[in-house]
Amino acid sequence: MKDMLPNANFTTPETSSLRASAVKKDALAGKKLLILGLARQGVALARFAAEQGAAVTVSDLRSAAQLADALASLTDLSITYVLGEHPDSLLDGVDVIAISGSVPADAPFIMKARAQGIAITNDSQEFLRRCPTPAIGITGSAGKSTTTSLVGAMCAATDTATHVGGNIGSPLIAALKNINEGDYVVQELSSFQLEIWQRSPRIAAILNITPNHLDRHKTMDAYTDAKANILRQQGENDVAVLSPDLMHLYPLVQGRLRTFGLDAVTDGAFVQGGMIVLRDAVGDRDVIALDDIRLRGQHNVLNVLAAVTIADAAGVPIAAMQTAIRAFTGIAHRLDLVAEIAGVQYINDSIATAPERAMAAIRAFDEPLILLTGGRDKELDWEPWADLVDQHVKVVILFGDLSEMVRDVLVGWHVPAAVYQVSAMADAVQLAHAIAQAGEVVLLSPGGTSYDKFDDFAQRGDLFAQLVQQKVTR
Repeated sequence: MKDMLPNANFTTPETSSLRASAVKKDALAGKKLLILGLARQGVALARFAAEQGAAVTVSDLRSAAQLADALASLTDLSITYVLGEHPDSLLDGVDVIAISGSVPADAPFIMKARAQGIAITNDSQEFLRRCPTPAIGITGSAGKSTTTSLVGAMCAATDTATHVGGNIGSPLIAALKNINEGDYVVQELSSFQLEIWQRSPRIAAILNITPNHLDRHKTMDAYTDAKANILRQQGENDVAVLSPDLMHLYPLVQGRLRTFGLDAVTDGAFVQGGMIVLRDAVGDRDVIALDDIRLRGQHNVLNVLAAVTIADAAGVPIAAMQTAIRAFTGIAHRLDLVAEIAGVQYINDSIATAPERAMAAIRAFDEPLILLTGGRDKELDWEPWADLVDQHVKVVILFGDLSEMVRDVLVGWHVPAAVYQVSAMADAVQLAHAIAQAGEVVLLSPGGTSYDKFDDFAQRGDLFAQLVQQKVTR
C-alpha cells in the first residue's frame, strides 16, 4: 500500500438537526461507507456521512501531500484514509461505495463491488434522497451551467431561499442542514453523476445531447442513456423539460412534458415577434424581449428559453424571470469578457471542452476571430468544427495534447486560416496579443478538456485571464 493514514484525531462535532422534522437516525448511520475520490464532492460527502454516524473510509489515487488542503478540512472527523491506490481489501465489510465523477461506473474495482452486492452511490444522489423540498435537476451536453445559474437567479428574484449546486459550485449535500421545505433547489447534474442514478428530481430538464465525453462513455448510446437516467424515476405529477431535438426520449416521460425552442412549441417557451413567449393550456404570455438578453449567441437564447420553461414549471412568476434575465451577464469562463486592450476583446470560454461548444462560441461573434484551441481530446469529431473555422476564423493558435491532431484536421480540410502551434497557454496568449488588431476578438474556446495541463476548465480560464491582465498592466 503506497500511502495510508490512520484515523484522524476524533472530536465530536456539535450536532445540528437537519430540520425539526428530520429523521433522527440517518440511513448512513452505522454503515461502512467507502468514498472514492477526495475532490470537493468527496469532501462534502465524507463530512456529512461522518457527522451522521457512518464509518467512513476515503481512498484516492493521489498522495497525502497532493491532498493536503482536503485532508486539513476534515481533521475534526473520524475518517480512515487509504491513499495512492484502491486495493481490493478496501471492499471488506463495505455497505456502500460513493464514487466521484472521475471514477467510471464500469471500472474493474466498481464491477467487483457490484458483484459483491455493494450499493453504489454519489453525493448528489444522497442529497436528493434527503432533500426536504422538490428539486430542479438540469443536465445537457452544453449550456447546463448557464441555465442552472439563470434558473437559480430567477428563483432568488422571488425573495425565496434558493440553493444552487451539484456539478456547479458547492455540493448541495454540504448545505442540506440549511435547506427547508418551500425553498428552491436547483441542481446541475453531469453524465458522470447520472451514470449510476436511481433518483429523479420533481422537475428534470435535459437541454440537449450532442457528442461529448466519448472517451468515458465510448458510444453515443451509452452517453445518452446516462443523461436519460434523470427522467427514469419521475412520477405522473412530475415535470420533464426537453428540447424538441430529444423526441426519442419523450416515451420516458412519466408526467407533464414541456419543451422549448426557437420555433413555436405546444407547452413551454419559444420565440415569436422578437419576444420570448410562454405557452400552456391557458394560453400565451409574453416574458421578455430578445433585446433584453445580455448574453451573446443563439445558444444562449436557447439557454434562456430553457430557463424560462423550467422556472415556470417551478412556479416562478414572470416578473422574477424578467428581473433575473435583465441582470444576468453570464458566469465565469463562459464567453466571459476578460479585458479590452487597444480595441481587441479577450474572451474566456474555457468551459468549451468539446468541439461543439467551441462552435457555439465561434457563432456568437461577427468580429474577426483569433481562436485559441487546445487541451485533451475526448475522441470527438472535429471536422464540423474545422468547417466552421474555415468560414469564420482568421487565425487558429493550437496548444496542448490535441494540437497535432487538430492541425492535421485543419490541413486535411484545407482551412485557409493561419494556423500556429505553440507549447503552452502563455505562448498562445503572447502570440495572440502580438498579431491581434483593433476590432478583432481573441477567443479562448479550447474544444478539449483541461486535463492535459490543468485541474479543471476553471483553472485553465483563470490562467488565461491572468495572462491577459498582465498585458493590461504593462
